[in-house]
Amino acid sequence: MTPTSVGMRCPECARERTRVRHLPRRQIGAPMSWSNPIQEWSVTQYLIAINSIVFLAEVATGVPLFSGTYSGWVYVHGVLFGPFMSHGDHEYWRLLTSGFLHASLIHIGLNMLSLWFVGRVLEPAIGSLNFAAIYFTSLLAGSFGALVFQPLVPTLGASTAIFGVFGALIVVAHARRISIWQSGLGPMLLLNLVFTLTVAGISIGGHLGGLLAGFITGWLVVEYGERRNRQSLALVGCALVAIVSIVGALAVAGGTGLTPNGWTL
Repeated sequence: MTPTSVGMRCPECARERTRVRHLPRRQIGAPMSWSNPIQEWSVTQYLIAINSIVFLAEVATGVPLFSGTYSGWVYVHGVLFGPFMSHGDHEYWRLLTSGFLHASLIHIGLNMLSLWFVGRVLEPAIGSLNFAAIYFTSLLAGSFGALVFQPLVPTLGASTAIFGVFGALIVVAHARRISIWQSGLGPMLLLNLVFTLTVAGISIGGHLGGLLAGFITGWLVVEYGERRNRQSLALVGCALVAIVSIVGALAVAGGTGLTPNGWTL
């Protein structure tokens, strides 16, 4: 054994140099830096926060917590409704804002719980930018699908985008050789589809449109963003799907031949 400044060491260990790491020094008088927890939030957490704030605004302006007559400035000016998007009004923002509105506390509670479960799995797997692209593309595609099926029925809710995230999660899991049946994604998809097709008041077009967009955008992220290392092409593809959804939605809204005059929400 060989005596050293740090105690007794074997001859082989004594010949090795120990690396010493130094913490960065803060200048005397410099202010302490505190991390902002909001800056560390994920896109999923931001989306849940935004939806929650918007719902509080809905309740404050007339939407009931549980059931009743829907009214209020936020609801009336944000819900998806075909006649209000054509023939002079051109309220195109409804394609996006409707995805942040909810009809009741139970509605937003179930949607945000679903978003938390699928978002916290998919977002770390593909990155926040890809996740945001999939979410908003699916939201717009869901609005398109809702108008195709029921242009004269007011539609709202984040479930269209959540269905897209769920679809993308299935695609990514399959690409990484994770069995969708053993993982529970397959049975969950079938259960949600049955729920969509059988329960009254559910936007079939919205859910199917969002799910289809999720499959497409999920494939784009896997094929171009991961396998070919062409992240920009994946994002361009998502943008094209979003543009097609917007153009299609406006065409459907304009094709109803109805004016907003006389319509009330």
